[in-house]
Amino acid sequence: MKAKITLLFALAAMALMPAMAQDRPDHFHGKSPETLSQALEYFSEYNAKVAELLAKEELDIHDLVAIHELTYTLENSLEKTRSELAELADMLEDLHVATETADYEGARTHGRAYLEKARILRD
Repeated sequence: MKAKITLLFALAAMALMPAMAQDRPDHFHGKSPETLSQALEYFSEYNAKVAELLAKEELDIHDLVAIHELTYTLENSLEKTRSELAELADMLEDLHVATETADYEGARTHGRAYLEKARILRD
Protein backbone atom coordinates (compact mmCIF):
# COMPACT_ATOMS: atom_id res chain seq x y z
CA MET A 1 0.00 0.00 0.00
CA LYS A 2 2.83 2.37 0.89
CA ALA A 3 4.46 1.75 -2.49
CA LYS A 4 1.19 2.60 -4.28
CA ILE A 5 0.86 5.85 -2.33
CA THR A 6 4.47 6.75 -3.11
CA LEU A 7 3.90 5.95 -6.78
CA LEU A 8 0.72 8.04 -6.88
CA PHE A 9 2.50 10.94 -5.20
CA ALA A 10 5.43 10.72 -7.64
CA LEU A 11 3.13 10.54 -10.66
CA ALA A 12 1.04 13.44 -9.39
CA ALA A 13 4.17 15.51 -8.85
CA MET A 14 5.40 14.68 -12.34
CA ALA A 15 2.00 15.59 -13.81
CA LEU A 16 2.01 18.96 -12.05
CA MET A 17 5.52 19.92 -13.12
CA PRO A 18 4.53 21.33 -16.53
CA ALA A 19 1.94 23.52 -14.86
CA MET A 20 4.56 24.85 -12.45
CA ALA A 21 6.91 26.10 -15.16
CA GLN A 22 6.77 27.42 -18.70
CA ASP A 23 9.26 24.83 -19.95
CA ARG A 24 9.81 21.24 -18.97
CA PRO A 25 11.91 20.82 -15.87
CA ASP A 26 15.57 20.39 -16.64
CA HIS A 27 16.63 18.26 -13.72
CA PHE A 28 18.40 15.60 -15.79
CA HIS A 29 20.48 16.16 -18.87
CA GLY A 30 21.43 12.74 -20.17
CA LYS A 31 24.37 12.15 -22.44
CA SER A 32 24.64 14.45 -25.44
CA PRO A 33 26.12 12.72 -28.47
CA GLU A 34 28.77 14.59 -30.41
CA THR A 35 28.37 12.65 -33.66
CA LEU A 36 25.77 10.69 -35.60
CA SER A 37 27.62 7.46 -34.78
CA GLN A 38 27.51 8.25 -31.09
CA ALA A 39 23.82 9.22 -31.30
CA LEU A 40 22.97 5.89 -32.92
CA GLU A 41 25.07 4.04 -30.34
CA TYR A 42 23.30 5.77 -27.43
CA PHE A 43 19.93 5.21 -29.09
CA SER A 44 20.51 1.47 -29.32
CA GLU A 45 22.09 1.15 -25.87
CA TYR A 46 19.47 3.18 -24.02
CA ASN A 47 16.52 1.58 -25.84
CA ALA A 48 17.87 -1.79 -24.66
CA LYS A 49 17.97 -0.48 -21.08
CA VAL A 50 14.38 0.79 -21.34
CA ALA A 51 13.26 -2.54 -22.83
CA GLU A 52 14.96 -4.42 -19.99
CA LEU A 53 13.13 -2.36 -17.38
CA LEU A 54 9.80 -2.63 -19.18
CA ALA A 55 10.18 -6.41 -19.40
CA LYS A 56 9.87 -6.68 -15.63
CA GLU A 57 6.69 -8.30 -14.37
CA GLU A 58 5.97 -5.26 -12.20
CA LEU A 59 7.41 -1.78 -12.37
CA ASP A 60 8.09 0.18 -9.22
CA ILE A 61 8.81 3.87 -8.71
CA HIS A 62 12.55 3.25 -9.05
CA ASP A 63 11.97 1.70 -12.48
CA LEU A 64 9.92 4.70 -13.58
CA VAL A 65 12.61 7.09 -12.40
CA ALA A 66 15.27 5.03 -14.20
CA ILE A 67 13.24 5.05 -17.42
CA HIS A 68 12.62 8.77 -17.02
CA GLU A 69 16.35 9.42 -16.73
CA LEU A 70 17.10 7.21 -19.74
CA THR A 71 14.67 9.19 -21.89
CA TYR A 72 16.87 12.29 -21.65
CA THR A 73 19.74 10.56 -23.45
CA LEU A 74 17.29 9.06 -25.93
CA GLU A 75 15.82 12.50 -26.64
CA ASN A 76 19.30 13.97 -27.08
CA SER A 77 20.22 11.12 -29.41
CA LEU A 78 17.10 11.56 -31.52
CA GLU A 79 17.68 15.31 -31.76
CA LYS A 80 21.29 14.78 -32.87
CA THR A 81 20.14 12.16 -35.38
CA ARG A 82 17.45 14.52 -36.74
CA SER A 83 20.01 17.28 -37.11
CA GLU A 84 22.56 15.03 -38.77
CA LEU A 85 19.96 13.58 -41.16
CA ALA A 86 18.93 17.10 -42.17
CA GLU A 87 22.58 17.78 -42.97
CA LEU A 88 22.77 14.50 -44.90
CA ALA A 89 19.71 15.53 -46.92
CA ASP A 90 21.44 18.81 -47.78
CA MET A 91 24.53 16.90 -48.88
CA LEU A 92 22.41 14.68 -51.10
CA GLU A 93 20.77 17.76 -52.61
CA ASP A 94 24.23 19.18 -53.38
CA LEU A 95 25.06 15.93 -55.20
CA HIS A 96 21.71 16.03 -57.01
CA VAL A 97 22.26 19.59 -58.21
CA ALA A 98 25.82 18.80 -59.31
CA THR A 99 24.52 15.97 -61.51
CA GLU A 100 21.78 18.18 -62.96
CA THR A 101 24.28 20.85 -63.92
CA ALA A 102 26.87 18.40 -65.29
CA ASP A 103 29.32 19.49 -62.58
CA TYR A 104 31.61 16.46 -62.73
CA GLU A 105 34.00 17.58 -60.00
CA GLY A 106 31.15 18.77 -57.79
CA ALA A 107 29.39 15.43 -58.23
CA ARG A 108 32.55 13.62 -57.17
CA THR A 109 33.20 15.92 -54.18
CA HIS A 110 29.60 16.06 -52.97
CA GLY A 111 29.07 12.37 -53.67
CA ARG A 112 32.06 11.31 -51.60
CA ALA A 113 31.06 13.55 -48.69
CA TYR A 114 27.50 12.28 -48.84
CA LEU A 115 28.53 8.62 -48.95
CA GLU A 116 30.96 9.02 -46.08
CA LYS A 117 28.20 10.31 -43.80
CA ALA A 118 25.57 7.90 -45.20
CA ARG A 119 27.79 4.91 -44.38
CA ILE A 120 27.32 5.67 -40.69
CA LEU A 121 23.66 4.69 -41.03
CA ARG A 122 24.51 1.43 -42.75
CA ASP A 123 27.30 0.39 -40.41
